[in-house]
Amino acid sequence: MPDYLSTCEKAARKGGSILVEMRDSVTRHEKGPNDFVTEADLASQDAIRDIVLGEFPDHQFVGEETKNALERLALPASGGGRNGSFRWIVDPLDGTTNYVHGLPSYAVSVALEQDGQILAGVVYDPNAEECFRASRGCGADLNGKPLKGSDCKRLKEALMAVSLPVKISRDSIEITRFLEIMHACQSVRRLGSAALNLCYLAAGRLDGYVAGNLKAWDVAAGMLIIQEAGCLITSIDGSPLDLRAPRLTAAATEMLHTEILEILAQLE
Repeated sequence: MPDYLSTCEKAARKGGSILVEMRDSVTRHEKGPNDFVTEADLASQDAIRDIVLGEFPDHQFVGEETKNALERLALPASGGGRNGSFRWIVDPLDGTTNYVHGLPSYAVSVALEQDGQILAGVVYDPNAEECFRASRGCGADLNGKPLKGSDCKRLKEALMAVSLPVKISRDSIEITRFLEIMHACQSVRRLGSAALNLCYLAAGRLDGYVAGNLKAWDVAAGMLIIQEAGCLITSIDGSPLDLRAPRLTAAATEMLHTEILEILAQLE
């Protein structure tokens, strides 16, 4: 069987090295209100695509900066040959706003999907030189050391992360969720990288994570990493997570996950 995880890591590390090299020279452009893209996003994605398709030319590739990326992800992976159902899902720079402001919380996310299931995933933080990895059924690790979530069982003792959209109204359900979680937990963080939030949960640095407005490339690698680290992840309503519309609740333990879901259910 091909070593998909090694390819994930090789590609993610290359993308990360490009981000570091270009960090002080990039020009940012707006994709939408307060939503940035830089030459570094594009250069990282090109390098990642060259690596994965160089090794697996009959696989499909969708990155955040791919034209019509959401439309392409909505379709089943298909193509000629026995490998036609494989698709690489890539975020070449998760945390672009942090990146363009010089904040160190950003990462590269590379995942391989087959028939709707993530087989392997890597999230690489080039600043901390931390490489979070997982392959299905084989566990997760950080720089070679096994990952395991915390044993936190109660929300009042939990350090939570919450993600918010780049543009949001004051009366949004996202703000309501944020406030309810903030009041119920020990403390809350908004770090600016969904991929790293998931990995920090897998590493025991966070106890839970709630996000209502993400994309598949934000979570494809991270969701496998936290599952392989023994954590739980579902949709906000407790149903199985839909990778194409990832509104998620993740937690280190079942008891904590249940408590978070109960609070969120009162707001719907």
